Amino acid sequence: MNDDQQRGLARSREDREAEDQRELNVEEISAIVVDCAFHLHVDLGPGLLESVYEAVLARILAERGLRVERQKAVVFEYQGIRFDDGLRVDLLVNDCLIIELKSVEALKPLHSKQLLTYLRLLQMPLGLLINFGAPTFKEGCKRLVNNHQNFASSRLRAREKTGGARSREDREAGGLS
Repeated sequence: MNDDQQRGLARSREDREAEDQRELNVEEISAIVVDCAFHLHVDLGPGLLESVYEAVLARILAERGLRVERQKAVVFEYQGIRFDDGLRVDLLVNDCLIIELKSVEALKPLHSKQLLTYLRLLQMPLGLLINFGAPTFKEGCKRLVNNHQNFASSRLRAREKTGGARSREDREAGGLS
């Protein structure tokens, strides 16, 4: 290998390290998580225990350079009573994204409420509810927000109003946007 090639390898390694050091926002992190979880669902399919998906997803995310905490205790206080170990979050990624995993045939409303409670107690903007028991990943992945404002970089938006576009609800109600 000549000197130019070695310098090129060193420069690309430095670029990768600089990218790893850049702090990702919650939208970028959620995009990485969704990508990894999708491939995990495709590769392993439904039917395994939640703990298996949790362990594998945590490892994959860590290999992608994210900080992952498993079974993170949620500490909260209510009416002067402190609960140090009252709740546990399946995965906490980069201290800003909660991932609640399930491996059930169908999600129930309680599962979304559980994640929303975690988001409120931890004052976090975004969480992902991922059910590996669903027949397809699309059916099993839900994005829940808690006072989240920065949607600019999200590739997961379902609807965005731009220009003179109106939502179906606005059109049916005859309202103007």
